[in-house]
Amino acid sequence: MKYLIVGLGNIGPEYEDTRHNSGFSVLDAFAKASNIVFENVRYGGMVEVKLKGRTLLLLKPNTYMNLSGKAVNYWMQKEKVVLENVLIVVDDLALPFGVLRLRGKGSDGGHNGLKNINAFLGTMEYARLRFGIGNEFSKGQQIDYVLGQWTEEEKMKMPVLLDRAVEIIQSFVLLGTPKTMSLYNGK
Repeated sequence: MKYLIVGLGNIGPEYEDTRHNSGFSVLDAFAKASNIVFENVRYGGMVEVKLKGRTLLLLKPNTYMNLSGKAVNYWMQKEKVVLENVLIVVDDLALPFGVLRLRGKGSDGGHNGLKNINAFLGTMEYARLRFGIGNEFSKGQQIDYVLGQWTEEEKMKMPVLLDRAVEIIQSFVLLGTPKTMSLYNGK
């Protein structure tokens, strides 16, 4: 059984360790814990991970955030991954920093990466792991905040959050969305 786990972010050194690249950070943590390295493939960086008889394709699209749907759609078709086995890891302004929330479906919430995925897939019926980045910015400063670096205090908390996000992904694959939501959401 194949799963496509997509971490949303932007490529390039200027975007590394920014709030908007939370999806990339989660997949980097997963790959590091599995002692594997991403390879350049069509529309992104990818690595394959085995987990109790299941194959996980971890994808970091190189299409930039606003065109993520192209990469998601391509790899779903190429690898014949069913929609129920797709998980998008995305930053979320609506959640306080450090809150991780799995959802089985939902709107794009104003997130351009999710908007583009919805457009390419023609549905919002796919799972997403929302990584709370908070909304500690002044009016008109949203872009600077989202594309900004983590604070020192946030950086200190990131290893624990990234480990937890990896656990949630593993649970999604092994136990499914509803059970994982009841185990992890709200904690």
